[in-house]
Order: sequence, then structure tokens, then C-alpha cells
Amino acid sequence: MLSGGGAKAFACVGAWRAIIEAGHEVVAIVGTSFGAVVGAALAAGRTPDDLAAGLGGLSRNDVAAIDPWAIVKGIFATHVLKPDGLKRVIARLVPATRFDELRIPLTVTATNLDTGELTLFGAGGRNDASLGDALYATCALPVYFPPGLIDGGRFGDGGLRAVLPLEPAQRIACDLVVAVDVGPGFDEAAPPERRASLPGLVRVHGESERIMMAAQTERAIAAWPRTAPRLVVVRAVAEREATFAVHQLERYREAGYRRTREAL
Repeated sequence: MLSGGGAKAFACVGAWRAIIEAGHEVVAIVGTSFGAVVGAALAAGRTPDDLAAGLGGLSRNDVAAIDPWAIVKGIFATHVLKPDGLKRVIARLVPATRFDELRIPLTVTATNLDTGELTLFGAGGRNDASLGDALYATCALPVYFPPGLIDGGRFGDGGLRAVLPLEPAQRIACDLVVAVDVGPGFDEAAPPERRASLPGLVRVHGESERIMMAAQTERAIAAWPRTAPRLVVVRAVAEREATFAVHQLERYREAGYRRTREAL
């Protein structure tokens, strides 16, 4: 089970390696936000080393380019980043376009922005959407990216409802659930320095969202049923304001590997 966390979700690549080395067979993947993108790439057959190589040379601007129209519109803008870069990165990492092309069943979470409901795409949910559309939708964090449009519905980041999607994982027939958590938490140290380039409204939005998601994750872990498969939570990375820290991907991968080995 792979949580959201932007660039920090690359820790899931290292976690995958540790899980396989420990002799476990992965029978299903549940992913949110960029954790779902990593999960889709692995489910499609890419190896951790291949996936790391595929992101070589990636820059922040490749994923998070400012939309000039957002500057023109000011507070009336619906988003601040262009969606095209994120979509290109998803296509670059995931060599599949449909859920039924994946080697391992994958469940992608997204939030229906019209109803507020958590929606599942793929295994255990809607499998009529294209894989690429579902992956973009689960990464489409409001204010940053415009919503993903699927069959007339507007979908945003799955982390709005479950940044650590434990509830869907309860339904999987397995012996062990490994939950790789790189999302917001109250254990995160404040960044060493504030980035003056981050617009004030975006910062306030992000701080509010961080508190909401951290509390949500604490409740989800505490509510894990005793009758469900054994749960191992791996707190792989705990850093604020690192959503687009693509220059730290290798460090996150190593952290995911090390922390998962320790937890298992």
C-alpha cells in the first residue's frame, strides 16, 4: 500500500525492493497520488532500478511548471501549475494504458470533487477509466493542478480522503499489508528555511492540508481492524514542503529501502 507524498513517494521504489528481498510475494497494490504512479509502474513490470533510471535528469520544472495564466488571473485562478508535465511523467514511467495490462492488480484512489467521495479505480473499483486518466486524477492536488475529468466527473488527489489508503487495503486477501507512509504527519520537522517564491495563498493552503491529512492518517491507522491482515506501517520519509523535491529522489529511494527492511 503506497501513500501519497509527491516526490517522497519514490521511497516506495526502495520499499518494493526490500519487500521482494524479504521473500514476500506482492499480490495486490493500492496507491494514492504519486504512490499510485510508482505502484502502476511496478505493477506493469518495471524493476526498481529501471524505474530509477527512467527518472534520471527529471527537474522540478518537468513536473511543476507554473501556468502563466494563473499569474494573470491572480486569486481567480483555479490552479497554479500546468498539467501537461505531470501527464508526461506518468506516461514516461508507466508502460501501460489500461488496468488489465498490469501484471499485479492495482487499485488507484481519487476524490470525487463533486460529491466528496473516495473513488476506487482498477481492482475493486471502476476499471472502465483509462489508467493514465486515473493516475493523473489521483495526483491532481487542488490549487496545484486542475481536476482530472473522467466520464463527466471531476476528480482530485486521493489524499484528500485517504493519503494512506488503508480502508481499501482491508479487503485484499493476504497475510500482510505493508503500508509505506510518506504523507504529511505531525512528526515532520519544519523546513530549515522558507521558500520566498511560494505564494502566500498556496502556502496557507498547503499548511492546512498537511494538518488535515496528518490527522486523517493517525485515525486510519488507529482504526485498523483486528480481524484484518497484519499491518506494518513504514514511515519512510517525514519532511515538509518536499512535494516537488525531485532532486532528492535517490535519497528517498534509499530511505524507503532502509526503513522497510527495518520494519519487516
